[in-house]
Amino acid sequence: MKQILFVRHAQSVTNAGGITMERDVVPLTPLGQHQADELAEALNVIPAKILVSGLLRAQQSAEPFCKHFSMQPEVWGCLNEFSMIDLKLIAGYTREQRTPVAEAYWAESDPHKRIGIEADTFLEFNGRVAEFHSRMHELPNDTVVFGHSTWFSLLVWRLLGHRAEDGPGMARFRRFLLGLPVPNGSVYRLNQASTGKWSVQFDADLQERIDSVGEPAAFEREVMP
Repeated sequence: MKQILFVRHAQSVTNAGGITMERDVVPLTPLGQHQADELAEALNVIPAKILVSGLLRAQQSAEPFCKHFSMQPEVWGCLNEFSMIDLKLIAGYTREQRTPVAEAYWAESDPHKRIGIEADTFLEFNGRVAEFHSRMHELPNDTVVFGHSTWFSLLVWRLLGHRAEDGPGMARFRRFLLGLPVPNGSVYRLNQASTGKWSVQFDADLQERIDSVGEPAAFEREVMP
């Protein structure tokens, strides 16, 4: 049986309610840095490979863990989080200002819609997750992946056998997304059985340890990834 560990990045400035900034360079907060340090100590695995997205908050979250094992991470672009709107269109927005924009986008549930030149369509985002899904069998046992909450939720949706290529599928995924907890610093263990099927298990004990780093905060998904 093969195991892949998925780690959501630690608390970022955007998660903490900061204004909109370029998604590639959103850094961790001081609390997020402490969470990343705790993850490096708490993750009970000797990694065969460490993967990170191309976004700074995932790379900073992986840095203490990589240093602990003297390993360099591999950057996989297919791990990048969903970008539903060109950030130039909402530059300087607070979380309160971003939220109705995101809600209107999901309410429309048009997988072909692109809001600005540098935004993803939902189909493009789904394609990135599908690429990783298709390559999971190639990864060695005890691969550790540092990534993002909406991305991981869509991977789980696909592992369950669901699809999200049309409007109704996108709307169903949105409901699933809102119900799946993926807090900052959370770890999910994906195990592949001999049949090729994958099971998903949340590491609740490790989450308690991450929460103990600071005051446990309400779960904050990236409203506008």
